[in-house]
Amino acid sequence: MSTIYHYASVSEALLKLREKGFTFDFNQNEEDIILHPENYTINHIYHYEGNSNPDDAATVYGIVSKYGLKGVFVTGTSANSSDKNAEAIAKLSIKGKHSTSL
Repeated sequence: MSTIYHYASVSEALLKLREKGFTFDFNQNEEDIILHPENYTINHIYHYEGNSNPDDAATVYGIVSKYGLKGVFVTGTSANSSDKNAEAIAKLSIKGKHSTSL
């Protein structure tokens, strides 16, 4: 069974992931994730929703490359967020997720 962490803010989630070695900022190099999603796995997912403003919603992903690079990718989840980020993340595999076919 995996552990679920609840953080008070996106900043706290980023700090805790940094403490676990997730130091690279994948938002600065998202093109490689878009072009080669098979090289990356999501190990941690944290979703935060602001108390008063839906535009405060964000998701923090702890990602590991097949080369061992550990980093974070942050996406907004409001209507104003970039569809490109959502498309990139949707193509990554999630650690521990078992795929099934119909």
